Formats: sequence, C-alpha cells, structure tokens
Amino acid sequence: MSSLHHALVLTAGLGTRLDPLTRVRAKPAIPVAGEPIIRRIIAWLAANGVTELVLNLHHRPDTLTAVVGDGSDLSARVRYSWEQPAVLGSAGGPRQALAILGAETFFIVNGDTLTDVSLRALAAAHGASGALVTLALVPNVEPQRYGGVQLDADGAVTGFPRLGTAADGSYHFVGVQVASAEAFRALTPGTPINSIGDVYDTLIATRSGSVRGYVCDAHFWDVGTPADYLKTSDAFRAGGAEVHGRRVRVDPTARIRDSILWDDIDVGAASTLDRCIVTDGVQVPAGSTYRRAILLRADDEVLVFSLSD
Repeated sequence: MSSLHHALVLTAGLGTRLDPLTRVRAKPAIPVAGEPIIRRIIAWLAANGVTELVLNLHHRPDTLTAVVGDGSDLSARVRYSWEQPAVLGSAGGPRQALAILGAETFFIVNGDTLTDVSLRALAAAHGASGALVTLALVPNVEPQRYGGVQLDADGAVTGFPRLGTAADGSYHFVGVQVASAEAFRALTPGTPINSIGDVYDTLIATRSGSVRGYVCDAHFWDVGTPADYLKTSDAFRAGGAEVHGRRVRVDPTARIRDSILWDDIDVGAASTLDRCIVTDGVQVPAGSTYRRAILLRADDEVLVFSLSD
C-alpha cells in the first residue's frame, strides 16, 4: 500500500492525437477492453491505498463524470477541478487543484497512460530524497518516438531532451509522479503552463536536485494515437476474446474480427467489421463492410475514417 493517499489525475486534455475518437469521449473515458481508461486508473490507485482523488475537467467533461461519478463504486472519493475557458496545462492544472486536493504531497497521474509502477516505492523514493518532484522513469527504448528525461549520477533530473538522437540513452516518463504542493504554489491560478518544458525546467535551473527520477522496470501502455489504442486494447483482452461495450446488439449473421465496439451500437445483418473501432451510438448498416476504419455517428449517418496499424 502507498504511504500517500491523494492524487490528481490529469484528464482535461483535448486528446488531439487520438482524433476522431476524442470527438466522442474525453480520452480517459475511452474504453480499453470494455472498461474506461479512467476507471482502470482509479481502481489501480484505490487498490494501492490512494483513495482521495481529484480529476481536472475541460474537454467532454460529461463523458468523464458519467463513468466515474463520485468514485464510490471504485472504493475512492473523487472530486473535480474545472478548467474553463482554457486547459491549464500539466502545471497550471495542479495549481488550480491544490485547494481541492488539500495535501502537501500527492501523486500526479496522466489520465491516458496505464502502468504498473510501484506507488509505494515511488513515494518512498520521493520522501527519502527531499525533492519537490519525483518522476517514475523507465529506459527510453524508443527515442525516435518519445522525448526523454536525463539524469545525473545521483538521480537528479538535468534536462528533457526532445525525441530523436538527443534522447538516446535517456529515460522515459511513464506518466506517474509524486509532487509537493510547493512546486506549484507560486504559479498564478488560472494561467495555462506546463511542467516539463517550463516549471520543472526552471526548478532544475534554480534549485539543484529539486526534480528527481525514480528508475524502475514498470510496464506502461500508451493510448496516444488510434494505433496505440488498438495495441493497448489487444494487450488487455483476456485470451484475445472480443470485448464489447454496453447495450450492443450484433445480428447473428454479422462478422466481427479484431474490432472494438463502444456503447449503444447496433450491428446489422450480414455486415462485416474487420479491425475497426465503432464509437458510441453507431448503427452499422445491414450488408455493409468496413475494414480498418473508425466509425462515428453523425445525426442519421455514419462517418468513416481510415485506421492504420
């Protein structure tokens, strides 16, 4: 169990890389193997004793509150920090939420990443170092895809190289950190600002050792793009079985292969779905065939977008 009980889950982002899926739901509300990402994150936090949670809201907030509510069915207490009219960023969001969190030290968890990092070990590393921020890190094995985190020999963060050759030999931030309220308290409330690339860079430059890394061997699953989403969903499907959402009707003559069906979907007779993502409320016409496609409902028609693996 973690020695910390409070966490801010960052769920306000626009999720532009996951478009068009994020036209329908906020990214953390999108289901992975039938369960919304945010519910998986909350269940994981609660199982580790982190039960006092705040979610920040901006894009499609209704889709998040609808699947989370007050968190009681997940053994957590969930409250919400509103960000309007603008998204406040990965540092402005925590600043806005400080009063609701009511804790001097807390976890910050990205709402679009699933991981099994040890929260107890991360919290212990943070407490022992005296840092303001401790980032959970793994070796960056894809520097051409992900920017990195550089550490000195003592584990202090020295920089955040961009993706490419500059990130060779760096570490990858898996979306979970421990932070002290002091890292954000001096920021102006309601002002958009990011942590990496701004606030944390300033801390590194002015307070040596205030931002540190906790290097571990945790797994993480990214949901950054539609292709990432497919791969992550595949990883969480037990035995490779098809998993559909709620109130899904599939005609017995329809053929479905390696596809993801959200909620309130009707799949017509003799239709075919092959490696597709079918979002809320879509009626798949009888006799239709879709391959490697994303289907969205728009009034009385179906919008179709190409999907590549």
